[in-house]
Amino acid sequence: MDVLLKVLTVGGAAYAALLAIVFVLQGHLIYFPDAGREILHTPQDAGLAYEAVWLTTEDAVRIEAWYVPAPAARGVVLLAHGNAGNISHRLDYAIMFHHLGYSLLLFEYRGYGRSEGKPSEEGTYADARAAWRYLVAQRGVPPERIVLVGESLGGAVVARLAAAERPGALVLASSFVSVPELAAELYPWLPARWLARYRYDALEALGRVSSPVLIAHSRQDDIVPFRHGERLFAAAREPKVFLELAGGHNDGFLFTREAWREALGCFLAQHLPAGAMNSVPR
Repeated sequence: MDVLLKVLTVGGAAYAALLAIVFVLQGHLIYFPDAGREILHTPQDAGLAYEAVWLTTEDAVRIEAWYVPAPAARGVVLLAHGNAGNISHRLDYAIMFHHLGYSLLLFEYRGYGRSEGKPSEEGTYADARAAWRYLVAQRGVPPERIVLVGESLGGAVVARLAAAERPGALVLASSFVSVPELAAELYPWLPARWLARYRYDALEALGRVSSPVLIAHSRQDDIVPFRHGERLFAAAREPKVFLELAGGHNDGFLFTREAWREALGCFLAQHLPAGAMNSVPR
């Protein structure tokens, strides 16, 4: 009995220590800025003209962004990428949206790439707001001509932005319901919902979005289960479209496949104003 009590005591202490470590260091399980700090390519390498701009957030952090114009653009896509890599890893999106007739603003989260600061939940929201302000205030893009696109973690970022603003459309690709929900599924041996200091509650934000919504998810997603996409779609208001993808979570740039690119193009053509934008000021 004494041996069993000792084993239980030591085991309990070890588990408590593990919980403390996870609680303190969970940011390292969410953000992976060091997975790609180096800028490997620019849109110019893909034959696209672009403008590198530096945005200052409301809390005085400077973040990098790339504006990739399309001729006679119907609108502008504001893309929030996932939790790893940087904007130089998302050039396929620039090519795709260029072919669809949309300009693109790729913005970098704080602490990623060459941007200043350290990533945080409120920080990523502020970064997205700075990108929105740049398009609306500095480039004069009408909100109804802006398409918010979020990839994985970026889905929660732009869902919150769309709930506060009124973009022309919102697209969530391979996104999760919330961090606590996803963590509880990935780490069932931990009280993840209780430990979570990060929310990224896309489900709650989506319920407040009045813009047309497209949810895209794959049944083969090996990180964010397909049911997350289904729950997000159920929470979205009409008009809404569900686009079923194929392949794993990190197969990369799933939208660039022809069938899905056509479906996305049809969705945007249906819900954004017809015709090209007027020239806008710099």
